[in-house]
Amino acid sequence: MEEYNEFFRIGQYTDAEAMTGCTVILCEDGVTGGVSVRGGSPNTRDTDALKSENNRKFVHGVTLSGGSAFGLAANAGVVDFLEENGIGRDMGITFVPNVVGASLFDLRIGRADVRPNYQAGRNACEQAFSGQQFQAGNYGAGTGCSVGTINGAKNAMKGGIGLYTMRHGNLWVTAVIAVNAVGDVYEEELGKIIAGARKPGEKKIGFSEELFLEHYQNEEALFDGNTVIGCVMTNATLPKAKMNKLADISHNGIARAIRPSHTTYDGDTLFVLGANQIEASFEAVSILAVEAVRRAIIAGTKTAATYGDYLAYQDV
Repeated sequence: MEEYNEFFRIGQYTDAEAMTGCTVILCEDGVTGGVSVRGGSPNTRDTDALKSENNRKFVHGVTLSGGSAFGLAANAGVVDFLEENGIGRDMGITFVPNVVGASLFDLRIGRADVRPNYQAGRNACEQAFSGQQFQAGNYGAGTGCSVGTINGAKNAMKGGIGLYTMRHGNLWVTAVIAVNAVGDVYEEELGKIIAGARKPGEKKIGFSEELFLEHYQNEEALFDGNTVIGCVMTNATLPKAKMNKLADISHNGIARAIRPSHTTYDGDTLFVLGANQIEASFEAVSILAVEAVRRAIIAGTKTAATYGDYLAYQDV
């Protein structure tokens, strides 16, 4: 059993027909949160509340969803589910859950008119409380993910959602990442790109940076609608300001695995949640967080399944 199960519940809703879905990370007792948005085209909910100078002390849930701006509706279902189960800030008259979220663009795959909604958010919460086992690849927020979209959908590849845990002594860090990048996925261990933009008739994978440079005088959106989103969990004790810094540094894991990363056409967003269980240095937590994010991206890419023209890693 993964260490995060002691403090966090993960649930997923998957619509395999419409090729979209959502993933929730829930923490009933509330944990310290942080966020960092590095991409140029984000879709987020309640990220301002996580700023170090603001009053939000604890987070009770994170929603990662497909559906672009429409998919943010799943957050409302998560909020209501938690309230009904007595999870959130006790205001005397009711419980107010602190739920943050981000969505990615997956409308070009499957059905564009079906997106994660209120009920999808509730369903993901029900799965989390039923003990659903995390599934990587074409599940939850990773259902409609793709990578290397700069050369069009017919020359892109399939992305997915991945999870990875790094451990050192009693310290652990777990990352859940939905891989939906305009760029290519690079695996350090192999020293090569494993998924990304293709060219007709070419066996090589990974032309994203080359294509960006070829179109260096083109200021129009080459292929918008992407975004890597995720959540990093740890048992470490860190103040809110440090959690925000950890979220910022965790993006280094994206930069190590996605080429190019944090483009104008991505809305790359990472949340971090700290369970405040053990003391650990910030540098130690950061090292594990960056590597967990990187490896979760590789895991999400390698477990993805081909859908239509979107070839998966395992089929190339």
